[in-house]
Amino acid sequence: MNSHPPTPRARGALSRRNLLRGGLAAGGLGAVAATSGCGSPLAAGLAGTQLNPGTVTFWNLFGGGDGARLQLMLDEYRRQQGSTESLQAATFAWGNPYYTKVSLATLGNKPPDVAVAHLTRASNLAAAGLLAPITDDVLALAGLASSDFNERAWEASKFEGQAYAIPLDTHPWVLFFNADVCQAAGLLGPDGELAPIEGLEAWEAALTAGKEASGGFGATTATVADDSNNWRFFNTVYSQREGNTPLIDDEGLSVTMNDELAVDTLATMRSWVEKGLMPATVDTPGAETLMFTGKSAFFMNGEWEVTTAQSIEGLNFGMTAFPTLFDRPAAHADSHAFVLPRMERDDAQLERAMGFVKSLLDQGMTWAEGGHIPTYLPTFESSEYQQLEPMSNYADAASYASYDPPAWYSGSGSNFETVTGATIGLVQQGLTKPADAVAGIRAALENYAKTANPL
Repeated sequence: MNSHPPTPRARGALSRRNLLRGGLAAGGLGAVAATSGCGSPLAAGLAGTQLNPGTVTFWNLFGGGDGARLQLMLDEYRRQQGSTESLQAATFAWGNPYYTKVSLATLGNKPPDVAVAHLTRASNLAAAGLLAPITDDVLALAGLASSDFNERAWEASKFEGQAYAIPLDTHPWVLFFNADVCQAAGLLGPDGELAPIEGLEAWEAALTAGKEASGGFGATTATVADDSNNWRFFNTVYSQREGNTPLIDDEGLSVTMNDELAVDTLATMRSWVEKGLMPATVDTPGAETLMFTGKSAFFMNGEWEVTTAQSIEGLNFGMTAFPTLFDRPAAHADSHAFVLPRMERDDAQLERAMGFVKSLLDQGMTWAEGGHIPTYLPTFESSEYQQLEPMSNYADAASYASYDPPAWYSGSGSNFETVTGATIGLVQQGLTKPADAVAGIRAALENYAKTANPL
């Protein structure tokens, strides 16, 4: 393990946060990328929109199948309230643009009542003082308690021991399989599900059998045009290994990656390409198509791709947690969560905000149908969810989720995932050697570790 001390940060009298507050008083924040719901198309904080008393304002970043399911949940909340004007919801572009808007709106004292954040991004918002804490008393306003949630996700919601988010789900990196190909390869059990794959040797044997049965590949996953996916693949395998350490620590101030183990992990992943078991250069649509058309036994990505798989007529597929190849189970994951941007709220506003959150938690089965694992235990433990196929097949992954290490430059869709994932992809494509890739990742992360948090 290598660790390098951070460079001291310069501390000026005028912080960027204060500068932004001044600038926001005179300027706008940009436009909404897409909206959901009724009423004005602009959310609170964007144009000083006048809202009816009792309206909850909500920002999110959900598109595609998630966006469609969320709309059903928002409509149900409005029905419960008996008014279309009870909620004003806005959807923004996924990733850094969204988090920038949430940060700037909060600094400008114009945030929404409730916002969605990935848990891996919420910690940075909390560190910047942009979120209200989620205390026991706040939870109690909606009849909730911390014990109502998946323990791993709840711990990930904390910054310096205090929770700042309410997790809605866990969304892990999983294994999709073409049941017809796997049946021909002898990889299915009597129940028609994938037989357990345990250990590196069994994994490579399954890939070999899948390649022979498909006439194409054993497994596929994006190696180009999806840096985050490359990182998720590596993080899943690396996190399963004894002796792994976070790539960064101390809120991103130190690079603590186990270089030797990282090199060996990348070499192992690359060996599956060199043996012809996986393609070297393929994007997500291409990787999906190979599995969907029977040219690969397996496809690896986030569980949210279940919506795409379900849309393919005649596709006989299943899903399971990514196999344990090394010393312990692990799967890259993140969680969508609800946060309360810091603002002056009276008791009625806070109670309305928490009532809205509780309504969406209670509709967890609608959300679970999109592949996400519910973190709200009444939903997770329900017979309805336990019987939901194939989604419940990988439910255990929530207990060993491997989240991005916290830092201002880390989290879903972040610079951290871009710089690590792009380099990992080059290894898979055969364009750089594992040792050179690890050296490059370390150098890039050390540059970020020396850079002051812009918030």
